[in-house]
Amino acid sequence: MNLKKALNRRAINLELKSSTKETVVEELVDLLVSAGMIKERGSVVTAVLNREGKMSTGMQHGIAIPHGKSDTVDSLVCAVGLCRSGIDFDSIDGESCKIFILTVSPINRTGPHIQFLAEISRLLNEENVRNQLLHASSEEVVVRILTG
Repeated sequence: MNLKKALNRRAINLELKSSTKETVVEELVDLLVSAGMIKERGSVVTAVLNREGKMSTGMQHGIAIPHGKSDTVDSLVCAVGLCRSGIDFDSIDGESCKIFILTVSPINRTGPHIQFLAEISRLLNEENVRNQLLHASSEEVVVRILTG
């Protein structure tokens, strides 16, 4: 999976304003809209929140990877958000999440979706990567951290 293709600095927010799971998803989807990566906000928000309703994507170590599938995208897109104070995201370890990677992929393509989730999970499993992200000073730095 080539993370460079999925990441766009215009879809990165170093200081999310959200305070709930739902508003995090909305804020990240809004980044995708403003970056021109998706056109249909409502159905994408619904797809991601429906997926969250089945099982939280709040992982451990302050990471959440909300995701969904939509027929409104032609290829996998993602947005990155940081909230250094943390947001309750029903994570499996009970801790608040600070790093959010939202991804949306086409309904009929499973491969890239699974590859992206595996690659981003592997990267974020490393403590030094998480720390670097939380101290990133620009969107370009976030891209560099995630793409090596």
